[in-house]
Amino acid sequence: QVQLVESGGGLVQPGGSLRLSCAASGSIASINTMAWYRQAPGKERELVASIPNDGSTNYADSVKGRFTISRDSAKKTLYMQMNSLKPEDTAVYYCNVDGRRPGTYSSFEVWGQGTLVTVSS
Repeated sequence: QVQLVESGGGLVQPGGSLRLSCAASGSIASINTMAWYRQAPGKERELVASIPNDGSTNYADSVKGRFTISRDSAKKTLYMQMNSLKPEDTAVYYCNVDGRRPGTYSSFEVWGQGTLVTVSS
Protein backbone atom coordinates (compact mmCIF):
# COMPACT_ATOMS: atom_id res chain seq x y z
CA GLN A 1 0.00 0.00 0.00
CA VAL A 2 1.17 3.52 -0.79
CA GLN A 3 0.52 6.50 1.47
CA LEU A 4 0.97 10.22 0.91
CA VAL A 5 1.39 12.71 3.74
CA GLU A 6 1.02 16.37 2.90
CA SER A 7 2.08 19.36 4.94
CA GLY A 8 2.68 23.08 4.64
CA GLY A 9 -0.76 24.58 4.19
CA GLY A 10 -2.07 27.45 6.26
CA LEU A 11 -3.26 31.04 6.34
CA VAL A 12 -1.18 33.63 4.53
CA GLN A 13 -1.72 37.23 3.50
CA PRO A 14 -1.93 38.22 -0.17
CA GLY A 15 1.56 38.47 -1.59
CA GLY A 16 2.91 35.97 0.88
CA SER A 17 4.53 32.57 0.38
CA LEU A 18 4.00 28.98 1.42
CA ARG A 19 5.80 25.73 0.72
CA LEU A 20 3.85 22.49 0.40
CA SER A 21 5.39 19.05 0.88
CA CYS A 22 4.12 15.57 0.05
CA ALA A 23 5.99 12.48 1.22
CA ALA A 24 5.25 9.08 -0.31
CA SER A 25 5.83 5.85 1.56
CA GLY A 26 4.94 2.18 1.35
CA SER A 27 5.35 -0.43 -1.37
CA ILE A 28 6.91 1.59 -4.17
CA ALA A 29 9.18 0.27 -6.91
CA SER A 30 9.18 3.45 -8.94
CA ILE A 31 7.39 6.78 -9.20
CA ASN A 32 6.39 8.30 -12.52
CA THR A 33 4.54 11.59 -12.30
CA MET A 34 4.00 13.62 -9.15
CA ALA A 35 1.49 16.47 -9.24
CA TRP A 36 -0.40 19.05 -7.23
CA TYR A 37 -4.11 19.64 -7.74
CA ARG A 38 -6.38 22.06 -5.97
CA GLN A 39 -10.07 22.41 -5.34
CA ALA A 40 -11.64 25.70 -4.36
CA PRO A 41 -15.09 25.86 -2.73
CA GLY A 42 -17.80 25.23 -5.29
CA LYS A 43 -15.31 24.45 -8.05
CA GLU A 44 -13.94 21.32 -9.67
CA ARG A 45 -10.52 19.97 -8.83
CA GLU A 46 -7.89 21.33 -11.21
CA LEU A 47 -4.30 20.50 -12.03
CA VAL A 48 -1.90 23.10 -10.67
CA ALA A 49 1.48 21.63 -11.59
CA SER A 50 3.08 18.31 -12.44
CA ILE A 51 6.58 16.88 -12.68
CA PRO A 52 7.30 13.58 -14.44
CA ASN A 53 10.33 11.52 -13.53
CA ASP A 54 12.37 13.17 -16.30
CA GLY A 55 12.26 16.38 -14.26
CA SER A 56 10.28 18.43 -16.74
CA THR A 57 7.57 20.65 -15.28
CA ASN A 58 4.08 21.75 -16.29
CA TYR A 59 2.03 24.55 -14.77
CA ALA A 60 -1.48 25.89 -15.01
CA ASP A 61 -1.46 29.31 -16.64
CA SER A 62 -2.86 30.85 -13.46
CA VAL A 63 0.26 29.97 -11.42
CA LYS A 64 3.07 30.28 -13.97
CA GLY A 65 5.85 32.47 -12.68
CA ARG A 66 4.58 32.27 -9.09
CA PHE A 67 4.65 28.56 -8.18
CA THR A 68 7.59 26.19 -8.51
CA ILE A 69 7.18 22.41 -8.34
CA SER A 70 10.11 20.15 -7.51
CA ARG A 71 10.78 16.62 -6.33
CA ASP A 72 13.41 14.72 -4.38
CA SER A 73 13.29 11.27 -5.93
CA ALA A 74 15.56 9.73 -3.31
CA LYS A 75 13.21 10.90 -0.54
CA LYS A 76 10.07 10.23 -2.63
CA THR A 77 8.94 13.72 -1.75
CA LEU A 78 7.17 16.38 -3.78
CA TYR A 79 7.34 20.09 -3.08
CA MET A 80 5.68 23.24 -4.30
CA GLN A 81 6.94 26.71 -3.50
CA MET A 82 4.09 29.18 -3.80
CA ASN A 83 5.00 32.87 -4.00
CA SER A 84 2.97 36.02 -4.61
CA LEU A 85 -0.13 34.26 -3.37
CA LYS A 86 -3.52 35.68 -4.30
CA PRO A 87 -6.94 35.24 -2.69
CA GLU A 88 -7.97 33.18 -5.71
CA ASP A 89 -5.30 30.62 -4.78
CA THR A 90 -7.39 29.70 -1.74
CA ALA A 91 -8.21 26.00 -2.02
CA VAL A 92 -7.51 22.55 -0.68
CA TYR A 93 -4.32 21.34 -2.33
CA TYR A 94 -3.95 17.64 -3.09
CA CYS A 95 -0.86 15.66 -3.95
CA ASN A 96 -1.18 12.96 -6.63
CA VAL A 97 1.40 10.29 -7.38
CA ASP A 98 1.48 7.43 -9.86
CA GLY A 99 4.02 4.68 -10.14
CA ARG A 100 4.70 0.97 -9.99
CA ARG A 101 4.61 -1.51 -7.09
CA PRO A 102 7.46 -3.95 -6.47
CA GLY A 103 7.10 -7.61 -7.37
CA THR A 104 4.14 -7.57 -9.77
CA TYR A 105 5.15 -4.12 -11.05
CA SER A 106 1.47 -3.24 -11.17
CA SER A 107 0.62 0.43 -11.46
CA PHE A 108 -0.84 2.59 -8.71
CA GLU A 109 -2.23 6.09 -8.39
CA VAL A 110 -2.83 7.65 -4.99
CA TRP A 111 -4.07 10.95 -3.58
CA GLY A 112 -3.03 12.78 -0.47
CA GLN A 113 -5.53 13.85 2.17
CA GLY A 114 -5.34 17.48 1.12
CA THR A 115 -3.98 20.56 2.84
CA LEU A 116 -5.88 23.84 3.09
CA VAL A 117 -4.30 27.02 1.79
CA THR A 118 -6.12 30.22 2.67
CA VAL A 119 -4.97 33.54 1.24
CA SER A 120 -6.65 36.40 3.04
CA SER A 121 -5.88 39.67 4.77
